[in-house]
Amino acid sequence: MVHARRLCADPDSGPRFCFPFSRYLLIQDTTKRPPRVNRQIRISPVRVIGADGSQLGIMEVDAALSAAVEQGFDLVEVAPLARPPVVRIMDYGKYKFEMAKQARQAKKKQHVILLKEVKYRPGIEDHDFDTKTRHARRFLGDGNKVKVTLMFRGRQIAHPELGKAVVDRVAAELADVAKVEVDARLEGKSMTMILTPK
Repeated sequence: MVHARRLCADPDSGPRFCFPFSRYLLIQDTTKRPPRVNRQIRISPVRVIGADGSQLGIMEVDAALSAAVEQGFDLVEVAPLARPPVVRIMDYGKYKFEMAKQARQAKKKQHVILLKEVKYRPGIEDHDFDTKTRHARRFLGDGNKVKVTLMFRGRQIAHPELGKAVVDRVAAELADVAKVEVDARLEGKSMTMILTPK
């Protein structure tokens, strides 16, 4: 014979309360579970809502299921934790389709913030500087963060102040649309700064 394991409160915190493990398993979150449909609904009686949204009252689950079948619909449990549980007569296939459609639309509307990188060099020409800064402005306009990377080559690393001047110039050019989230710092042979949209 298998005995149910017993869970007990900490004896130091007061009286020792124990209850069977099997009873503990019944206390769980039911919000993530798909709704029960038709014969899956076991609790009786239930409060029934008609296909048009009207209240049909409290009835036995078999009677509610018969009413749903007569109308060519399903019986769907919409509020399992209510007492009595609330069920609705509806087209469950159509309901699932609408829920999936709403989820797709919500996913389409949400914007994922990306970190875009724009690379500069200490002796960059004005034309290249303007082009790269224009790209950074476009990225910021799309709601993304921009990582400004200034790469030193060879002996240029001996003069980090030249690179700092370029990075500061980028921040000044984009000050109307961005603010500095992470200040410029030297990491190996490159200097990085992160801008975020205002």
